[in-house]
Amino acid sequence: MTLSPAVSTPTDRVALVTGGAARIGAAIVRTLHRAGYRIVLHYRHSAAPAEALAAELNALRVDSVRLAQADLVDLGAVARLADAALAQWQRLDLFVHNASSFYPTALAEVEARHWEDLMGTNARAPLFLAKRLAPALQSCQGCIVHIIDSTAQHGLAGFAPYAMAKAALANLTRTLARELAPHVRVNGVSPGAILWPEYEGGMSASEQESTLARTCLGRIGTPEDIAGTVLFLTQASYVTGQIIRVDGGAVA
Repeated sequence: MTLSPAVSTPTDRVALVTGGAARIGAAIVRTLHRAGYRIVLHYRHSAAPAEALAAELNALRVDSVRLAQADLVDLGAVARLADAALAQWQRLDLFVHNASSFYPTALAEVEARHWEDLMGTNARAPLFLAKRLAPALQSCQGCIVHIIDSTAQHGLAGFAPYAMAKAALANLTRTLARELAPHVRVNGVSPGAILWPEYEGGMSASEQESTLARTCLGRIGTPEDIAGTVLFLTQASYVTGQIIRVDGGAVA
């Protein structure tokens, strides 16, 4: 993908985006970069896409994206990621937690390792990242945006640990909004059908059709729909503790 030159005048604002190398995360990174942010782009395994995206955006604005690798299941790595993010430009205005493990875990087959992975990336990591990043965010009057999931509200059969983790993330969003007020705003974005899953087997054509049939707009969304909502929340100075559904009207 080729971007036109950045439309915004560069600013001193710095954002950490977890899981920013591909899919929704990459759209968030591109959107924030276009709005003038410098980005600390976190990835776990996606080194090649992360490096390509950083090169693309640094070509548009020199030294505006830096990379940070970490396995968010490892609490030591979580702490090192937070410290590395703060060290890049000695400030932080925005923390977007997009990183997420996602795969089916039928009740009869769920194991402790599934719980550790799914809860670790989706709920525990953003908690401990927020703990370590909070002072810097407070000094900048910054904000946090969590990428949640519609499953946090209505559950998802065959994905119990994942749905539980996203429900925990939704609760963390509301809790941190209270605890970090008035200096840090905390909100969430809850995507519906944006991209079809990439886990082995994925969704069948009939399952995809059924999903879209339950969506008022009758179509799948785009990563840019989520990224645009994240950008809105960075600018909505009187909004905190909210989770915005971007689901094409599925819940409605």
